[in-house]
Amino acid sequence: MAEEVPGIDFEKLTPWFREHVAEVDSLEATVIGHGRSNLTYRMDSEGHSWVLRRPPLSHVQASAHDMNREYRVISALADTDVAVPKTYAVCDDADVIGAPFFIMEHVEGLVPVDANAVKERYTEKQRRYMGERLVDTLVALHTLNPAEVGLGDFGRPDGYIERQVRRFSDQLEKVKTRDLPELEELARRLPKAIPEHTDGTIVHGDYRLDNTMVDDDGDIAAVLDWEMSTLGDPLADLGILRMYWRDRADASEGAAVANMGVIMLPGFPSWDEGRARYEEKSGRSLGNLDFYIALANFKLGVILENMHARFKAGGTVGAGFELIGNQVLLLARTGLAVADASSIPALRGA
Repeated sequence: MAEEVPGIDFEKLTPWFREHVAEVDSLEATVIGHGRSNLTYRMDSEGHSWVLRRPPLSHVQASAHDMNREYRVISALADTDVAVPKTYAVCDDADVIGAPFFIMEHVEGLVPVDANAVKERYTEKQRRYMGERLVDTLVALHTLNPAEVGLGDFGRPDGYIERQVRRFSDQLEKVKTRDLPELEELARRLPKAIPEHTDGTIVHGDYRLDNTMVDDDGDIAAVLDWEMSTLGDPLADLGILRMYWRDRADASEGAAVANMGVIMLPGFPSWDEGRARYEEKSGRSLGNLDFYIALANFKLGVILENMHARFKAGGTVGAGFELIGNQVLLLARTGLAVADASSIPALRGA
């Protein structure tokens, strides 16, 4: 009898698995990953491993945890230069484990979220390569023609940024439980500074180092966590990457983002080097990048303020939520500082 695991019903899952994935006598499940959104399990049977992805146990917004959508984009990228796990099957029947889910390959490697582990495992030369490949993979994603990989109808790139600004500005008004002048000022400035739409590509939506898996050489073995992917402005991904890509000289600013300690290790390229590499390889102008960086800080600030509000109301479980309120303030101040120093007049509030 398999050990009980929250979110997994072995009695129903095992026969489904036999029919759609592989002939197995039994399955074992272990929760893996470090995110607070979709749940990830390693599934093991007789020396073979797979990964199961499903929504959170208490999810309330099905559209935010669309398993078919994540399965579709990962499957579409299988034969491209963007490394992704192989997909096996998707299940829409919530009766099997209580929610839709999909099965994909278990990729061997390390999710680079622990600075000590990365420091011990990789040389400075390998860390530099890791940072360069992080940029190169994003360029490869943004170079793809969505229609050519079957994703021509995956989103609406026109108006993508306007919808993002409006959505998160509306959310701020709904979730805030305190005065947040920096976020409120960004909500005022961002709509007036939206750059002119240029092109639409596949965007990851949360592109950062610890949403990848790296191999023994430091190369990107797989890009993970595609739940926010769509068609939109590629520079939105670059703004998010910058938010998480802090230079060693930034240490005094405080750890507002999760993998700051990893990318600040000796060997990793500086942000200026990463930015220049993206600009050269993609051929895109980054003259308006300040807007996308400010937007990234604003969005994450709003998301974390919602978590902070739930924590204050007693609606969260687990460690670390007590720190989120301060992270909101750090993100808000960083975003406004970027706006204040920008060459874009409307972003400066001029």
